[in-house]
Amino acid sequence: IRVAEGPERLLEAATLPEADTVVTAVMGSVGLEPTLAAIREKKRIALANKETLVCAGDIVMRRARECGAEIVPVDSEHSAIFQCLTGREGELHKILLTGSGGPFRGWTREQTRDVTPEMAVRHPNWSMGAKISVDSATMMNKGLEFIEAMHLFGVTPDDIQVLIHPESVVHSMVELLDGTVIA
Repeated sequence: IRVAEGPERLLEAATLPEADTVVTAVMGSVGLEPTLAAIREKKRIALANKETLVCAGDIVMRRARECGAEIVPVDSEHSAIFQCLTGREGELHKILLTGSGGPFRGWTREQTRDVTPEMAVRHPNWSMGAKISVDSATMMNKGLEFIEAMHLFGVTPDDIQVLIHPESVVHSMVELLDGTVIA
């Protein structure tokens, strides 16, 4: 096992000749350059970094098509959508992207005036890091996932609906043209 660090090593790892699949799971826009490098090498990308598509989704998806690289979402909501759509090309009517609603679900604007960061990181269903917990509490994470879904699945904002699902049992769903919903 070789341990390496830094942006240059991410690029090196993303383009290793012996690797046919590259997992992009670094946080933030730092994942963009290694993902593009892996695409140039026609790798299969297991994408767990939403920021790559949020900041450059048009470029990333176009380059993947041009190079013949496959992008497979491995984060829960988008992986669920991907699995529901596999083998159903041309049948999609709407993506139903689920979210728990976070710790402030159901609160009024007045109630949220005195929230603290400590309150925001108390997600009702998951134990996560501070950033993702705050993004979930503010629904910012769902906004980022919305943008990611548009790029991954080639849809418009009108083709995506966000559903609050407090139990967090269903990670996402698709509604097909015939009215069938697959979760």
